[in-house]
Amino acid sequence: QVQLVESGGGLVQPGGSLRLSCAASGRTFSSYVMGWFRQAPGKEREFVAAISRSGVITYYADSVKGRFTISRDNAQNTVQIQMNSLKPEDTAVYYCAAELGTSVTMRGEEYDYWGQGTQVTVSS
Repeated sequence: QVQLVESGGGLVQPGGSLRLSCAASGRTFSSYVMGWFRQAPGKEREFVAAISRSGVITYYADSVKGRFTISRDNAQNTVQIQMNSLKPEDTAVYYCAAELGTSVTMRGEEYDYWGQGTQVTVSS
């Protein structure tokens, strides 16, 4: 199994930036497609971004495209998401997820492991 731990959440003003990190345990981190999801109060969990095993292929939700950037460092078993130009509607609990597969996916049900989440609040 893989254990995922998110960090970097907090309170930020609209227009500000935040960087979230996800540290993974396990011996074969590079074998996993990695993704970020978020869930706001009263809303369903939604896809944010995903990255291929090599880091070459990335997918983004339309709502964050151009503002968020996902990256990974397989040598350190970490995946990050840089969030710029934050809006109040970005407020949510953000989750890191891992999929033991070869194809990058936006479907949460296809991911095998999940972190506990980190709170991001965008407010003045």
